Amino acid sequence: MSKTILITGATDGIGLLTAKTLAEAGHKVLLHGRSAGKLAAAAQAVGGAPETFRADFSILAEVAALAAEVRARHPRIDVLINNAGILKVAEPRTAGGLDVRFVVNTLAPYLLTQALLPVIPATGRVVNLSSAAQAPVDIAAMGGKGALDQMAAYAQSKLALTIWSQEMARAHPEGPVFVAVNPGSLLASKMVKEGFGVAGSDLSIGADILCRAALSEEFASASGRYFDNDAGAFAPPHREAADAGKAAQVVAAIEALVATDPGARSKG
Repeated sequence: MSKTILITGATDGIGLLTAKTLAEAGHKVLLHGRSAGKLAAAAQAVGGAPETFRADFSILAEVAALAAEVRARHPRIDVLINNAGILKVAEPRTAGGLDVRFVVNTLAPYLLTQALLPVIPATGRVVNLSSAAQAPVDIAAMGGKGALDQMAAYAQSKLALTIWSQEMARAHPEGPVFVAVNPGSLLASKMVKEGFGVAGSDLSIGADILCRAALSEEFASASGRYFDNDAGAFAPPHREAADAGKAAQVVAAIEALVATDPGARSKG
């Protein structure tokens, strides 16, 4: 049965290849990107005139507006793939003083997911793009205090994403399914080329696991779990995710940061 699937960061890399694969399988894909020009090119590459949605994930008000636009057009989203993410940036601070890596990689997908939950059925899925790079979360840094280098911020933001995925699964035991997925280390994405200066491995490794996470039966009862595609199996994430107290602190901090953004609050 055809499903409606929203993919963030779908203008290149794993997101675009995943969109192509799902569209070719007969699903209705909704493409998100930051650039109108890249969105138009992605839509042409996917074929079939898919709907496109533009939003800058470093601006939470735009994320809230994206969610409102999606809900206005679609009474049901079967799968949300939170793929958009950044590693290397010229300016690590947002206009509001937050670490942009945490905003794009952690806060924006959290806000989008929460805003779309009313139209994601219990049988639906939220697939979060995690990473093998995970590090203990400095909550103060997530809130804009202190400075982190690009790899530290990226690794912490990905563990924070994995933690909220796990905690949201606990909060919604009847569904939808929430899973965090490391699609594979050093795949041939723009992020890897810019961040590490290497060509990377076949992108289809990442696209294939995202399609499985979105649709396959093996993930239907995996809510709250982390899939490590380097190992090809479900695995424990960084040990900090198992610390209930720290996990609660991370989620509380995320909720507070999202709630205090006036643009996100007014449109959410």
